[in-house]
Amino acid sequence: MKSADLLLDAFGRVQEAVHGAVEGLSEDELAERIDEDANSIAWLVWHLTRIQDDHVAGVFGTEQVWTEDDWKARFGLPFPARATGYGHSSSQVAKVRVPAELLLGYYDAVHARSLEHLGTLTNADLDRVVDDAWDPPVTLGVRLVSVIAEDNEHAGQAAYVRGVVERREGV
Repeated sequence: MKSADLLLDAFGRVQEAVHGAVEGLSEDELAERIDEDANSIAWLVWHLTRIQDDHVAGVFGTEQVWTEDDWKARFGLPFPARATGYGHSSSQVAKVRVPAELLLGYYDAVHARSLEHLGTLTNADLDRVVDDAWDPPVTLGVRLVSVIAEDNEHAGQAAYVRGVVERREGV
């Protein structure tokens, strides 16, 4: 098995987790927060998708799906085009209110773009330095594993919030 195959599998598992956290929920359920400062499912999935889009586009030198395919306009969020959610305040989190179809449409578009890029990788590619602002410098392999880790963390948080929302509603 090539390293790229492992990465493809890992990103596929993220996709399964994202769909499991979002599918079948209303816009209100996606925006629900378990307390006034908690992240909603909508924000968590938007954020993890923005991070994946930003980081994958960055290491492969392509435009982000967010801007290239006009997802920013479709979402209509009051954030700059480069915003990923990092450092968002509670009031900014509350502004992410979108239907499941839109959220999953953007996620799936980013996922598809990521798989296109990953399918071209060789094992040697993973040693390419993509960020020398760190000590040690960050390689492509390390950056991609970081994206997978963050995406899985936030998808798990979204699944947890979904469980709380469903228990509140007696589902």
